[in-house]
Amino acid sequence: MTNALKAQWRTEKDKGIFRKLDMELNNSQLLRFTTAGSVDDGKSTLIGRLLYDSKSIFEDQLESIENTSLKKGHDGLDLALFTDGLKDEREQGITIDVAYRYFTTPKRKFIIADTPGHIQYTRNMVTGASTANAAIILIDARHGVIEQTKRHSFIASLLQIPHLVVCINKMDLVDFKEDVYNDIIKQFQDFSSKLLVKDVRFIPISALLGDNVVNRSENMPWYKGAPLLHTLETIHISSDFNSVDARFPVQTVLRPQREGFIDYRGYAGRIASGIFRPGEEVTVMPSGFTSKIKTIEGPDGQLEEAYAPMSISMTLEDDIDIGRGDMIVRSNNKPEPAQDLEVMLCWMNNDPAKPRAKYTLKHTSNEQTAMIKEVLYKIDIETLGRNMEDKEIGMNDICKVRIRSTKPLMIDSYRDNRSTGNLILIDESTNETVAAGMII
Repeated sequence: MTNALKAQWRTEKDKGIFRKLDMELNNSQLLRFTTAGSVDDGKSTLIGRLLYDSKSIFEDQLESIENTSLKKGHDGLDLALFTDGLKDEREQGITIDVAYRYFTTPKRKFIIADTPGHIQYTRNMVTGASTANAAIILIDARHGVIEQTKRHSFIASLLQIPHLVVCINKMDLVDFKEDVYNDIIKQFQDFSSKLLVKDVRFIPISALLGDNVVNRSENMPWYKGAPLLHTLETIHISSDFNSVDARFPVQTVLRPQREGFIDYRGYAGRIASGIFRPGEEVTVMPSGFTSKIKTIEGPDGQLEEAYAPMSISMTLEDDIDIGRGDMIVRSNNKPEPAQDLEVMLCWMNNDPAKPRAKYTLKHTSNEQTAMIKEVLYKIDIETLGRNMEDKEIGMNDICKVRIRSTKPLMIDSYRDNRSTGNLILIDESTNETVAAGMII
């Protein structure tokens, strides 16, 4: 970073605002996005088109896909094969597991999570979307907004994904008609008015032919917006991170006990949110002891400041009993210690939830025993209404519950801080992750 940019960053720091400067840092920004939609809406084909048209495919991959496409009797490339990696997926022509793909353009790096469209795989969509900056919702232009569109949009809203890109696909099958596109926009807007989505954009595309995916479509001159790739390259994501609440969950304590480091005691982990700087006063939760940051070190040595999502080692001026599961925070901005939590829960296991059964609750680096005390209501995805009568929690159900942990957790509301506002429940007998939750 240049001296001029450093000086500007210092100015922003003094104001208590953390803002990356896009002009300098855009090339190194990583955008995570997920795709979602109903079966056969073209999610895998869209990702294949993005990879193919942006020249992000290795020659051996391309040759393999060409051979497989010929064996299946296709005239050209079957672009969906770039992401459908499982044998069952290729045989059935559907996505089952979450497929992750990575590619880079001159403007940005990307991680794509291609998630399944079937209702029984909704839990996989939650997994893929949990870390996303943006979600691409695909809608078949022939069918418009359907139940799975609503389900995936609601999950994107529930997970507080900041940016939603609604791609109306297969426009070639409706003769690229503008009125079809406008009608679907109205359908989606009528539904999404009930959702908490900050940024929604609409793009008419044909993933199969490449219209408005990487290059602007000549078949839809009435569309004046940017194609999909340009939209993804220019979405502003720096402000998506919580820069106010400084939270550092400790993962392990470093005691090298070798020459030059005999008295070294470093607290290692990944910053969940906010900024830390040497000399600042911090509080260790839940003990409440205070100290000042002595040093902060990253992979390349000492740092003058560290911010989410950097992995660091921190030393304090005082010797305090700190271990895995503790959280280092700013003294003037502490999280709320709580044992009784209200959580929006997505159940991800084949077996239903057991009333008052014990689960392992994992929150940041902290693990506690917990139980579901009460089911308050379940969400009807079709209407977004609350079902107060049905209290049985089965796979893919989304519900509001009360959970009690054995010890207090250092929590924030998920709406304020995605990193410290989420949790998972693990079955103690099978070690399977059975649910993911967002703290209210």
